[in-house]
Amino acid sequence: MTDPVIFQKSPMPIEVEEGKTYFWCACGKSAKQPFCDGSHKDTGIAPVKITAEATKKMFFCGCKASAKAPLCDGSHNKL
Repeated sequence: MTDPVIFQKSPMPIEVEEGKTYFWCACGKSAKQPFCDGSHKDTGIAPVKITAEATKKMFFCGCKASAKAPLCDGSHNKL
């Protein structure tokens, strides 16, 4: 597998906690979207690690096409 699965064509607003590390699903196969559950094995696509700098709402990419992964950059509007 070289292309990720489009999970949804919109961002996923998630409240993150300062100092906590998250692993964003880059393959689109995780059942725990937008975060990794290990489903990427054998896809050649690795999750993206992000550590929250503040407790706040962040908008994670749901289409897996963002150039600013793991955050949404509006790429879903072009799919």
